[in-house]
Amino acid sequence: MFRNQLKPTNLAKCRLCWQLHQATTNQMQTQTQTQTRQFRVAVIGAAGGIGQPLALLLMTNRLVTELALHDLEATKGFGKDLSHISTVCKVKPYFGEDQMEKAIKGSHVVMITAGMPRKPGQTRDFLFDTNAPIVAKAACLVSQHAPKALVGIITNPVNAVVAVAAEAMKQAGSYDPKRLFGVTTLDVVRAEKFIGEHMGVHPYEIRIPVVGGHAGTTIVPIFSQCQPPFKGDAECIASLVKRIQTGGDEVVKAKAGKGSATLSMAYAAARFTNALLRGLKGKSCAPECAYVQSDATDAPFFSTPLSFGKKGVKKNHGMPKMNDSEKKQVKVAVDALKKSAAKGVQYMNKK
Repeated sequence: MFRNQLKPTNLAKCRLCWQLHQATTNQMQTQTQTQTRQFRVAVIGAAGGIGQPLALLLMTNRLVTELALHDLEATKGFGKDLSHISTVCKVKPYFGEDQMEKAIKGSHVVMITAGMPRKPGQTRDFLFDTNAPIVAKAACLVSQHAPKALVGIITNPVNAVVAVAAEAMKQAGSYDPKRLFGVTTLDVVRAEKFIGEHMGVHPYEIRIPVVGGHAGTTIVPIFSQCQPPFKGDAECIASLVKRIQTGGDEVVKAKAGKGSATLSMAYAAARFTNALLRGLKGKSCAPECAYVQSDATDAPFFSTPLSFGKKGVKKNHGMPKMNDSEKKQVKVAVDALKKSAAKGVQYMNKK
């Protein structure tokens, strides 16, 4: 019926309109991509349990132009898999010790997730001897081949290996404390999730600073500054603090020796990477907590809320207001973090 009503002239006009629409849309998409997608991100340890889902999430980030994937294991297969996703992000796989340099070179952001994951009964500190040399090598290569890159360290134990990375960069001759971060975002993500469930509020609406470090009692959620205000008694807060601090153990136990927190960590790392990229782009973003060189406490590294800019840390918002209970928790955290940092420095001084 409708086909009979379409005259050749009208059909031609329709076809022309469609072609013009397509051309305009393609031009706008190209302009948008040119304007917004301009950063190269390297994932070191990309074939691992955190690296693969992190790479997948970064593929969907419009600020990422190029994704460099490195691991000691072959990355070509899953790199090819990622490259079929319908975004304009280019994927470049690298593998083997000799190709880490190529993966890092020219990157604006380097996320280090390489190393041994935790197993049941193991603390994060147990991993230090295995993972410290991996982080040291990656940090040294960043210092040499991408000295302006922002570096996020996911590899455990974060509390100690960030100090290892800092010392490695100093020895290599290029260390900027505003560009080196221990990724503690997962502690914030867990706090948002657990508090949201308790209060019947969407986790996206929860804002709470989680200061300190990224292990056990060094993780200090500041419930007194939670927004919206937390509803619960002291016993409830103590229970949630304990769960946030031991969230990693909860996952390790549930996986029964088959891994640690990988998917939630990848989500948190992707969120933190996006904050760094928005800073590089000059876009505003809600502050994120991260473990950085700091004078907020007596510990040389400490996690507090940060705002990001084109040179990394734009503003360290420092310690939030705390009640007496939270101040006691921070004191415990500081004592432990001083020891962790000293361990990292001592390791590098022996090399």
